[in-house]
Amino acid sequence: MNLPQRPRRLRQNEAVRAMVREHELRAADFVYPLFVCHGTGVADPVGSMPGVCRYSLDRLPAVLDDVVGLGIPAVILFGIPERKDAVGSEAYADDGIVQRAVRAIREQYPQLVVITDVCLCEYTDHGHCGLVEDGYVLNDETVELLAQTAVSHARAGAHIVAPSDMMDGRVAAIRQALDGAGLERTAIMSYAAKFASGYYGPFREAAGSTPGFGDRKGYQMDPANGDEAVREALLDVEQGADMIIVKPALAFGDIIWRTKQETHLPVVAYNVSGEYAMVKAAAANGWLDERKVVLESLCGMKRAGADIIITYHALDAARWLAERA
Repeated sequence: MNLPQRPRRLRQNEAVRAMVREHELRAADFVYPLFVCHGTGVADPVGSMPGVCRYSLDRLPAVLDDVVGLGIPAVILFGIPERKDAVGSEAYADDGIVQRAVRAIREQYPQLVVITDVCLCEYTDHGHCGLVEDGYVLNDETVELLAQTAVSHARAGAHIVAPSDMMDGRVAAIRQALDGAGLERTAIMSYAAKFASGYYGPFREAAGSTPGFGDRKGYQMDPANGDEAVREALLDVEQGADMIIVKPALAFGDIIWRTKQETHLPVVAYNVSGEYAMVKAAAANGWLDERKVVLESLCGMKRAGADIIITYHALDAARWLAERA
C-alpha cells in the first residue's frame, strides 16, 4: 500500500511514543484529600474507600511524610467535628478540627500547600450545606457563616480556601471577608461546577454528611447541564475566584474542557470518592488493572484541561509515576 501517512510510525517503540506524548502526569499535579478528626491515635478506615482513613492530628505525620516524600505539593482538609448542631458551629470555631489541623501542618510541613474545604455539611446535624428553615436551605444567611469559616481557616494558616456549598454569591462574600480581615493573600479555589451526583456516597460515609432529609438538588447542579456549569464558573470568576473546581471528574470531561476554555483560570478536577471506590472494588475483584486504569483516568482529566487533580489515588499514582520515570 502507498500510504503517505502512517500514524503507527510514531508508535513503534516507547522512546518514540514518549517523544510525541501530548500529556504527562506528574506528582505535582495532585492534591491529596485528608479527613481529620478529634482524639488521639485515630486512623479509622473508611469502609467504602479502601486505603482512606479518618486521622487524628497525632497520626497525620505518617501520611504527610509520604505526601511530601512523593512530591505531592498540597493537601485539602475535611473536618469531622466533635459534635454537630443546626448551625454547624465547629466549622467556623477557632479551635475547630480543621483550624487545629492547619496550624499543625503549617508548623510541621511548611513546604506543603494547605487547602481547606469550606462548607457546613460535615458540621450540621441535618447534613445539609447551610442553615435550614422549614425544610429549605437558606442562601444569604448561610453565606455569612461560610465567610466566617473561610476567615477562620485563613487565620489558622490555610493558603487556599475552597467553598463547596454552591450557595449563590459565596465567592464574593468570602473574598470581601478575607480582604477585610487583612488576608488578601489567601486564594479561593471555588467548587464552581459541583453537580448533584451519585458519585458522592463514600465521601458521605467518611464525613458523616448524608442529608437527614431530602437531597441537595436545590443547590447543587443538575448533571445534565453544561451551559449552566459554564455560567456558574464565570460568575465565580467575576466574584474573585482564583481557581475553578469541576466535581465530579470522570463523567464531566466536557465540563472541564469548557470551563478551561471559558475562564482561562487554573481548573481543578475533583476525582471524587465514588470514582475512587469503583476502581478499588473492580481491582479487588480482578476485573481490571488498577494501576493502568488509575493513570489512564487521571491523564484523561488532564487531557480534558485540568491543571490540578484532587484525588484519593494521589499516593499510589505518585508512586507508580516514580517507578515509571
